[in-house]
Amino acid sequence: MSGHGFHVHGPHDHELEHAAHSNDDFASRIAVMTAIMATVGALFGYQGGATQNDAAMFKNNAAIKKTEASNQWNFYQSKSSKQNLAELAMILPGADIEKYKSDVSRYKSEKEEIKKKAEVLEAEATSWEHESEAALHQHHRWAQAMTAVQIAISLAAITLLTKKKWLQYTSYGVAGIGVALAGLAWLHI
Repeated sequence: MSGHGFHVHGPHDHELEHAAHSNDDFASRIAVMTAIMATVGALFGYQGGATQNDAAMFKNNAAIKKTEASNQWNFYQSKSSKQNLAELAMILPGADIEKYKSDVSRYKSEKEEIKKKAEVLEAEATSWEHESEAALHQHHRWAQAMTAVQIAISLAAITLLTKKKWLQYTSYGVAGIGVALAGLAWLHI
């Protein structure tokens, strides 16, 4: 309806428009700080998303390695079963004992190779799990930093409406906490 000359403002919209069109240094400083905080918050949000994606990718790599290790352990079990059958075959009357002894020896050595591969894959899976946990912890720090900056922006908006100096400093303090949390995320703490 605003195209017909009728326009409804909420009290807060009117105050913001009035502040935007005035020569109020206080409002200008708050507006600039809010823009800076929004930019910093966007960077923190990006970093948070990137570390969350890394955590998911690392977790996926761990799952793949666990599956490969499980396949190796199944292969190991298969060789154990064949070894057991060869050992049982040696007790049959008329069995070619030397052939079955050779088979048992071959299965034992094959099992050792398979076991080594499975253990390496399990170690890789564990390593990927640790990487995922570290990235997820870092993601939580970035998310905490982003939340603090969002709260600081909200406090800045309230400061603009109420013109309270103490609220301005509180907003800056909360933004500082956000920056400190981002520093911890950056340092992987």
